[in-house]
Amino acid sequence: MAGPAPSSRIGVDVGGTFTDVILQRSDGQACVRKLLSTPPAYDAAVVEAVVALTVEPAGVAGVVHGTTVATNAVLEHRGALTALVTTAGFRDVLELRRLRIPRMYEPFWRKPAPLVPRRRRYEIHERMSADGTILVPLDPDEVRAVAALLRAAEVESVAVCLLHSYAFPAHEERLGEILRAELPGVPISLSSEILREQREYERSATTVVNAYVRPLMGRYVAAIRRGLDGAGVRAPLTIMQSSGGVMSAEDAVDRPVLALESGPAAGVVAALAIAKRLGFANAIAFDMGGTTAKASLIEDGAVSRGREYEVGGTLSAGNRLMRGAGELLRIPTIDIAEVGAGGGSIAWLDPAGGLQVGPRSAGAAPGPACYGLGGLDPTVTDANVVLGLMPAGPVADGQITISRRLAEQALARVAGPLGLSSLAAAEGIHALANAHMTRALRAVSSERGRDPRLFALIAYGGAGPVHALGLAEELGCRTVLVPALAGLFSSVGLLFARPEFHDVHSCHLDARTLEGPEVENAFAALAARLALDDVEWVRSAELRYDGQSWEIEVELPSGPLDRGALIARFEDEHERLYGVRGEPDSPIHIRALRLTGLGRSSAVDALGLELAPPGRAGTRRVALGDGLEQVPLATRGSIGEAAGPGPLLLDEYDTTVVVRRGWTARRDPATETLILARST
Repeated sequence: MAGPAPSSRIGVDVGGTFTDVILQRSDGQACVRKLLSTPPAYDAAVVEAVVALTVEPAGVAGVVHGTTVATNAVLEHRGALTALVTTAGFRDVLELRRLRIPRMYEPFWRKPAPLVPRRRRYEIHERMSADGTILVPLDPDEVRAVAALLRAAEVESVAVCLLHSYAFPAHEERLGEILRAELPGVPISLSSEILREQREYERSATTVVNAYVRPLMGRYVAAIRRGLDGAGVRAPLTIMQSSGGVMSAEDAVDRPVLALESGPAAGVVAALAIAKRLGFANAIAFDMGGTTAKASLIEDGAVSRGREYEVGGTLSAGNRLMRGAGELLRIPTIDIAEVGAGGGSIAWLDPAGGLQVGPRSAGAAPGPACYGLGGLDPTVTDANVVLGLMPAGPVADGQITISRRLAEQALARVAGPLGLSSLAAAEGIHALANAHMTRALRAVSSERGRDPRLFALIAYGGAGPVHALGLAEELGCRTVLVPALAGLFSSVGLLFARPEFHDVHSCHLDARTLEGPEVENAFAALAARLALDDVEWVRSAELRYDGQSWEIEVELPSGPLDRGALIARFEDEHERLYGVRGEPDSPIHIRALRLTGLGRSSAVDALGLELAPPGRAGTRRVALGDGLEQVPLATRGSIGEAAGPGPLLLDEYDTTVVVRRGWTARRDPATETLILARST
C-alpha cells in the first residue's frame, strides 16, 4: 500500500558566510536552521542543512535552492578554461565591449580583461546575412580542425556565437553538433540556446559567462544531488533564477547564467510578499549578508525588473549609466544593485593610512575574528560586536560563540596605526560600511528618479536589521520593516517562487502600422517552442523611438492586440523613466517580443514558525552615537501592536534588530513583522 504523498518543501540559500534552510510542512508550519557555509565545497553545507531538518526524507516534495556559486566564480575569476568560437571578423567583440565606461574622468581606467583571452578565441569562415541568406557556407572540415585546436588547448568549456544566429541558427546548430561529437565531455554553449537576441557583444558576453561557469555548476549540482540521494531525499531539486522564478536542476546545469543572482532574487520575492501583506505599494528591499549588501526597488506593488545585469564591478547593477567595470549579461533579472559590503567585509588601511572597508570578505572560512575560527582581520561584524550592536555568546545553533575580546584584538590592527581606541575604530568601520551600502540603495532609488523618502525600507539578511535605521536616516525613509526570520529571509523567498520559462523573438516592426496577426503568430511560435502545459503566459514587447539605442519593455494584455494602448503604454513609461515623450506621431519601433511562462506556486500562504529559544532579556552597553549607554533588550513577542519608543535591541535567532533613539517599534501580529517608524 502506497504511503501518503510527500508534502513538505525545503528552501536552502547559500551565502558567503552562512547557509540558511527552512522546511515548510503542508499545514504551513516551518522550522529553520542556520549553518556555517563550507567553502569551497558549498554543497556540503547544503546537504548538511537539509539533513538537519529532514525527519522523514520520503515526505519531502521538493528542494528549492538559491546559490551564489556561479556569481562567485565570475567575481573571483575561477571558472572553467573557456574558448569562444565565432564568425570570422568577430573575434575581438569581447574585447571591444561597449563605448560607455563607469568612470569618465579617470584617465588611467582600464577595461577588465575578458574571461576568454584572445588566444582562445577561434574564427570560423562562415557567413549568413541578416535575412538568412547563406553568403559563406559552413565547412565541417574547418570546424573539425578548430575542434583539434580546442582539444590540444585542453579547454574545459566552449562558447559558440555566430553572426545572426539569434534569428537563423542553422550554422550554429550544425557547428555545435560537430563540436559535441569531436569533444565528448566538454560542454558546448550555443548563443542560439542561451540568448536569441541581436547585439553581438551582449550575446557573446552572455554565452561566454554561461560557458565559463557551466562545468562548475554541473559539478556543484551533481554533488548536491548525490548528497540528497544518500540521505534518502529523492525529491526534485530546483534552482532559483535571477528573474525570481525557479528552474529545474538540469536546466540550471545547461544555462547557469540564468541563476547568477539566484540568492538575492529570492529575498526580493519574499520582500514583495511582505510588502503586499502589509499594504506598502512602494518599498526598497535591503539585504545585508556576510559578503555583500543588495538593494532592489518595489514600486506600485511590483518588483523592478531588467534585461541586463553587470557583475564584477565595484557596484553590480542593471543601470545602463554605470557600465563597463564588469561582465555584461543580457538575462531576465530582478533589478538588484550589489556592493561588496557585508558583515564579513574586512577593514584595512590604504597606502595613505586611510581606513577602508571591503570589498574583500572573511567569508565563512576563517570568518570574522570574533567567531574564533582563526580569522585575524577586523570586519564589520567585529565592529558591531565592539559597539554592542551584536551580542557576544553562541549563535547559529551554537556552532559559533562570538567573542568581544577577539573582536577588540582584531580592531586594534587598524585602531593602533590610526591612534584611535577600538571603539572609535568600530564607529568608523560601521559608518564606512553604511556609506558603501547607501550607494546600492541610491542606485535603485534616487539615481532612477525616485525619492527614497516615499518608500519603506524592508531590512533582512543577517546584518540588515543592525544597519537599517542608520541607512534609513541617511536616505530619509520614515518606515522600516523587519520581517520575521529576517536573517533567513532569502530562504523563505525560495518557497514562494514559481517555475518560470522565457523566450524571445527579435524583430523590427513599426508599432504605428502593426497588424495584430503578425504579433499573434510570433507569440504562437514562441509558445510552441517553449512547449509548456498548465502555465500562465505573460507577453511583453520592447519598443523604442526611431534613432534610440535602447528599448523599454512594456507588458501586453491578453487578448487581441490594441495598437493604440501599446503605444500609449510605451510613451507613458518613457516619460516616467526619462521625463520626456516624443513628438506626436514620432516613429516607434518594436525590436523584440517576449513570452514568459509562469508555473503554479507550491507555497502555503500561512507560515507558522518553530523558532529557537527567544532572545535575551536585560540590558547591554551600546554605542549609538553619543558614547556607551545601557539599552534595554526585548523580544519580538514582547513588542505590542501599539508603538513603543527606542532605543531597543532584539537579539533573535538569526539577527539583531537595532531600534535607535527617535524611532518607535510595533509588531504586526498577522505576519510577525516589526514596523519601525521615525518619530522625530
